[in-house]
Amino acid sequence: MKIRPVILCGGSGSRLWPDQKHHQPKQFIDFGNWNLFGRTLERIKSPIFDYPIISTNKNYITDIKKNLKLKGFNKYKIVLEPAKRNTSSAILSSVLIKEIPENQSLIFLTSDHIIEKTSIFNKSIKHYQKYLTDKNIFIFGIKPSNPSSDFGYFLSKRVNNKNKVTKFIEKPNIEKAKKIVKNNAYWNSGMFFLTKKSVINNFKKYQNKNFKHCLNAVIKSKFRNNIYYLNKKDFLKCKSISFDYAILEKSKDINAIKLNIPWSDLGSWKEICKLYDKLKNKYRKKKNIFFRPWGSYTNLYNGKNFLIKELNVKSKGVLSLQKHFHRAEHWVVTQGTPKITLNKKNFFLKPNETIFIPAKSIHRIENPFKRTVKIIEAQLGSILKETDIVRYQDIYGRVK
Repeated sequence: MKIRPVILCGGSGSRLWPDQKHHQPKQFIDFGNWNLFGRTLERIKSPIFDYPIISTNKNYITDIKKNLKLKGFNKYKIVLEPAKRNTSSAILSSVLIKEIPENQSLIFLTSDHIIEKTSIFNKSIKHYQKYLTDKNIFIFGIKPSNPSSDFGYFLSKRVNNKNKVTKFIEKPNIEKAKKIVKNNAYWNSGMFFLTKKSVINNFKKYQNKNFKHCLNAVIKSKFRNNIYYLNKKDFLKCKSISFDYAILEKSKDINAIKLNIPWSDLGSWKEICKLYDKLKNKYRKKKNIFFRPWGSYTNLYNGKNFLIKELNVKSKGVLSLQKHFHRAEHWVVTQGTPKITLNKKNFFLKPNETIFIPAKSIHRIENPFKRTVKIIEAQLGSILKETDIVRYQDIYGRVK
């Protein structure tokens, strides 16, 4: 039997746009003729997968159908939530539709992750399919590329040819992250692999009230044009709780599929900046390189309300002491040791360190050393032009 992919596609992307009322859902952001939901659809084109089930809300139907058509998917089902009730209800309601038999193997994928080396990913799925039962759950762990406080972790031990999860660790501070990574902790990717029967058994055991409400919402749903419209009255009775808290942290039969592959949830502008740094040769064009007395900058990609740039600050180069009214900035240092001024503070940053520059804050970059400083910058705002610069000091005589 083929594996049925269920794509969770209800996230709003608010983490990336904290100060904007109308923010873009991360899974549909155009990063340069591609988006994360489209990449997710590409991953499930492997012959090991059946057609997808997509859990979402009415705001995203147009984008979802557009991407499905673009990627050549004619067969699919959409489960439409009438309100947000977190991942436990999204997972359960998607599983309970009649198209899925009880012995069906299911993989739950988030719509907004980047996964490279998909052949390794798919091979591991196929390998562990034979271990699925009507009670156990497999989660996908990613070997950390560096200690990070941005992700949750888990610890595991080898038992009967499987990696039994022994402990979950919510997003730790950086010092704790360093310790647990040394203890072979893996990032919890938020992807799950189990059978429909296991989903039902675990919810009946640990979240029985939610199970009944979700079941009623599905039974009373209306179906047309490949879309299940869940019953609002019953769905609103569901408790808003994540699958991790509702099931994973209670079940005694959680196993890990450990992967050592490039992965990111692009959950921060730091991660997005690092992605563009990795792909900058693809985006760099001569016409987008601009020279300044302090060095140069390259506009890598101009998106909707964001602009990604690479700054090259030469030895002894000093940018203006400046501020912007209409944009904020995220900087990720990729080379060198810049001296940063942010309002009344002065400090140095090292490679892979990041800083947020809020709108209207006074700031500057200096390079007092010999090695060129390189910074990937994400500008966020309604005006992303050089005209939105107020200069206070400038060693090159550009202050009037």
